Amino acid sequence: MKFFVTTPMGTEGVLADELSDLRIGRTRAVVGGVELSGRWEDAYRVCLESRIALRVLLPLADAPCRSERDLYDAAREVGWESHVSPETTLAVSAVGVAPGLDNTMFVAQRTKDAIVDRLRALTGARPSVDRRDPDVSVFVRLARGRVTLALDLAGESLHRRGYREPGAPAPLKENLAAALLRLADWDRESPLSDPMCGSGTLPIEADLWARGVAPGLSRERFGFERWASFEPSLAKRLAVLRSRARERAREAGPPVSGFDRDSRAIEQARQGARRAGAHAKFERAELDAFEGSSPPGLVITNPPYGERLAGGRALYDALSDAFDRLAPGHRVAVLLGPDVPYSPPRVAERHRLKNGDLSVTLAVWDVG
Repeated sequence: MKFFVTTPMGTEGVLADELSDLRIGRTRAVVGGVELSGRWEDAYRVCLESRIALRVLLPLADAPCRSERDLYDAAREVGWESHVSPETTLAVSAVGVAPGLDNTMFVAQRTKDAIVDRLRALTGARPSVDRRDPDVSVFVRLARGRVTLALDLAGESLHRRGYREPGAPAPLKENLAAALLRLADWDRESPLSDPMCGSGTLPIEADLWARGVAPGLSRERFGFERWASFEPSLAKRLAVLRSRARERAREAGPPVSGFDRDSRAIEQARQGARRAGAHAKFERAELDAFEGSSPPGLVITNPPYGERLAGGRALYDALSDAFDRLAPGHRVAVLLGPDVPYSPPRVAERHRLKNGDLSVTLAVWDVG
């Protein structure tokens, strides 16, 4: 079967590496994600074990689309009845544009109309719409004069691990934090520290990765478990996969720590770690006191930029001084937003990424 695993721009390669390490299907990195060839079980494992994936999509149709009628006809032709029944609820989301289709809400509405019309014609009844907590999530993508229609296996985006405090600031999504750790080539054995940890996403993700704690274990169920096509035999197989994932988790990992001058952020980080079952340690500390770890390890951080940048040059001068104090043997990885007053060493590797709508750069270098 063919699936498409979405991921933030610039992280397609490390997602493919992750799925290869997990021995999940056959993969090919493309713009926006990874094409996955495999079995249902492989797609389930992505939902359960991938730290970098955003969504796992099951494409059902790909057709020319140059009008509203093309969209409706393409959606009406799909065999939705295999996965959607009048008893299930559904929601449709859309991205992209096509001729006469530049409003994603309208695209979602017309796709929903086609699904409902088909099911009503076949069964005499129609499914209800539930945008908050649907049983079946339909994804529509318009690009280059074509429409792709797919089902979202995860339901809710996979970056949501469940340990963030509701409503807390989230400058870095969990899956992007996991991707940064791979891009920094952390060995999961040496110490890791974050001198400006905020709510602790990087240290929490690092600890869970080092100990092999599957991120999907925190979910009661995934979207595909609510489809009409999800049979008892598949439920038993998923239970086995969950059990195996729990058995692979380790109790101990390397020292992982986070520091921040904001005591409220440190408390949020500690609460998040408790909810996640992470062993990362957090302490309030000024940036000018940071000296890295002993023995040397990875120093990784996501300092403020854009609307969060308060302090400007003074803050980045203090961060530069902290990097200069690091003992040889440390590796540094810093996520830099546009127009920040800091230039990494010329020897640094640079990875171009997207953090939400912002273009950012992860700079990585070794302290000699």
